[in-house]
Amino acid sequence: MYCGCNKTALTSQRQIAKTLLSLMEQKPFDQISVCELCRSADISRQTFYSLFSSRENVLIFILQEQYCFVPEQSARQEHFSGTACGLHTLCRCYSRYLFHNRDCLKMLVKNHIDYLLYDSVYACLMDCDAFLAKTEACTRAYAASFYAGGVSSVARCYAGDGCTSSEKDLEEMLYLFISGGLF
Repeated sequence: MYCGCNKTALTSQRQIAKTLLSLMEQKPFDQISVCELCRSADISRQTFYSLFSSRENVLIFILQEQYCFVPEQSARQEHFSGTACGLHTLCRCYSRYLFHNRDCLKMLVKNHIDYLLYDSVYACLMDCDAFLAKTEACTRAYAASFYAGGVSSVARCYAGDGCTSSEKDLEEMLYLFISGGLF
């Protein structure tokens, strides 16, 4: 995926992303070809492949640009002190994230691409300085994977259930499941 600062390239990336979301309102993701996406966005295939490696890469761009979750920022907004992001804080912040992005979650689940949410959550946790800051890198990576798996699984069920749970219910479920409170 292109990560430079060329304004024309960045504009083209946003146009491709906007076009993909528009096409996904009309038909399933797996029925949208790169050719159709390029034609609808009015860009060449060469431009597409200079900016993205695949259609999935466009979705990753969309998640990063429009639906990015940064645990540290959320924790600061919640007025949590200290540098460590605790489990309660993460559960509260992620429940808010899931609740406020339910339309995106429904789209991901409906199109069987909700695995991208796992990748996004994992990357955000690994980029978060406050997430298990004093833990060995290997253990931290395993913990981020475990937590990302839990959050994305809850998100899948939440979207599949029509997103009927409240933000507070999501927070309680996340904490109960991830803390091992059921066992």
